[in-house]
Amino acid sequence: MEFVDKAFARRLEATEEVPQVHHARLYQKLYPEVNAAAEEICGGHMVFAGVGSPIGRAVGLGFDGPVSSADFDRLEQFYRSRGAAAQVDVCPLTDSTLIEMLKKRCYSMTELNNVLYRRLQPNEPTPEIPEGINIRPTDSGQAGVAADISSRSFFPEGNPPEEFHRWIGPMYQYPGVVALLAWIGEKAVASAAGLIIAEHNVFAMFGDATLPEFRRRGIQSALVQARLRAAEEAGLDLAAVVTQGGSTSQRNYERMGFRVAYSKATLVKTFE
Repeated sequence: MEFVDKAFARRLEATEEVPQVHHARLYQKLYPEVNAAAEEICGGHMVFAGVGSPIGRAVGLGFDGPVSSADFDRLEQFYRSRGAAAQVDVCPLTDSTLIEMLKKRCYSMTELNNVLYRRLQPNEPTPEIPEGINIRPTDSGQAGVAADISSRSFFPEGNPPEEFHRWIGPMYQYPGVVALLAWIGEKAVASAAGLIIAEHNVFAMFGDATLPEFRRRGIQSALVQARLRAAEEAGLDLAAVVTQGGSTSQRNYERMGFRVAYSKATLVKTFE
């Protein structure tokens, strides 16, 4: 394991920041009525992609210096004006003034996740794909298929949020996206995606989902390996993913050589 310093952490934070920025900018074009936006602030971005959307936080703040009260005035107005709570991701290596401002303004923790990373090794051996599994690149034309898989994976009892498919679709249109589906015969059974972030020389892993009845077959491990291969071919030297602590996703990624760099929190403030 290598030492995670501030510069390294900034690269890792880009794995959530940059996809969210792409998402909001696509929403601006696809759904202008949502009033989506992504604006730079304090070395990162504040992002809004709709009230209730899981995508839409301030990420990457405080890496280029102190965060001021005026910065937070602007951030809170950005979210308040859109009828949304302000959500801020906090990395433990960011400037300490970010945490001080969050305390002074009475933000509360709503989420805690682990950030994992893996160095990419040129020409490393790749495990065989499980027998009967066919992994193919996909595109926005099959976003609905991937959204159906994600819906059944995350909500096995049914009743996903009404906007769920609309949230998932733009992921397959991000510039630099690598999107994959795993097939058994003519049935798509798992999906996964990633993003080439050339400006930070890092590959963001996301979108992992497998239909419940097809789990424990090594499919997601094969999808991880396929994306690592794509990242290596793109000339990147680092891949990263954000997972819930102790989750199946974290276990799967650690089996594939990923290691926890740090835990990060999301803090929120709701406006009346």
